[in-house]
Amino acid sequence: MSKFSAQVSLLFIVVALVCAFVPVFSVDEGEVKTLWDTCLVKITPKCALNIIAVVFGNGTLSDLCCSDLVKEGKLCHDTLIKYIADRPSLIAHETKYLKKRDEVWNHCVSISKTL
Repeated sequence: MSKFSAQVSLLFIVVALVCAFVPVFSVDEGEVKTLWDTCLVKITPKCALNIIAVVFGNGTLSDLCCSDLVKEGKLCHDTLIKYIADRPSLIAHETKYLKKRDEVWNHCVSISKTL
């Protein structure tokens, strides 16, 4: 019974912490809708995931995705990557990600000029 009581207490503490901190990290619903309506609909989900994998990992980007990225526009690209990089778990490396974002953009612009 003591083990059950300890688990219930731990669960209560976790729920209390989540309730306390989630509003701090929550995203304005209007901001997400604007990003979706103006930016994410301009690029395929596969390309969006590939771009994220390149900026935040070590993925590769196809010429077709570069073309989609350039069509999406620099403002959308910058805003979406900044939006992801601002997450609490990534903020410590934000400068690195923003530099990589710019490298991806410049690479895609140069490729799209040759297509």
